[in-house]
Amino acid sequence: MTFSITGHCARTGMFGVAITTSSICVGSRCPHARAGVGAVATQNVTDPTLAARVFERLEAGDSAAEAVAAVMDGRAHADYRQLAVVDAAGRTGHFTGAHILGTNRVVEGEHCVAAGNLLSTREVPAAMCATFGAHPDAHLADRLLLGLEAGQAAGGEEGLVHSAALLVHHEQPFALVDLRCDWDDVDPVAVVRHLWTDYKPQMQPYLDRAVDPAAAPSYGVAGDP
Repeated sequence: MTFSITGHCARTGMFGVAITTSSICVGSRCPHARAGVGAVATQNVTDPTLAARVFERLEAGDSAAEAVAAVMDGRAHADYRQLAVVDAAGRTGHFTGAHILGTNRVVEGEHCVAAGNLLSTREVPAAMCATFGAHPDAHLADRLLLGLEAGQAAGGEEGLVHSAALLVHHEQPFALVDLRCDWDDVDPVAVVRHLWTDYKPQMQPYLDRAVDPAAAPSYGVAGDP
């Protein structure tokens, strides 16, 4: 039902996930990131609590692969879960249970991991990783979204996708980028692309307003000098 790319920027230390699926509101359940720690995509039959458990293991010093193994080994209902993780060193880990839906595959790239289920072709994750790796100097949000679009162009999911999300964390305990399309009948990835195009030039001012509002630019609305 889902394909995603989870990545780390070695240049900036950012972490994030870009994801799309056939079900509603994927951004509320599946992408997770924590500044200085890593990023996690929880998918297929999703258990969002797995992300918090992985982050605990990463903060305790586990690598991404070690954290996945520690969390998923012997866990109830693990056969229904698909998990992709990147850690603070850019290492990756993943898990795919025996009851994952349809054609599924995970591909690990440089500082990224792409995962999918109910795919139209097994080439989708490889296309996502290749595109992510081809733009090392771009903003992580751009790299993740380009990767997701490459997966879509490579065939994407077997059926229609209806929701999509783009999540990036950097130095703060809140998200630097948190954009989502909760439902669209045509192309939710294109909706998120449009949101990112509009949000990107405003991203730094919104961060500045949170960190140091006295030095931040005004909103330029009535009553705000």
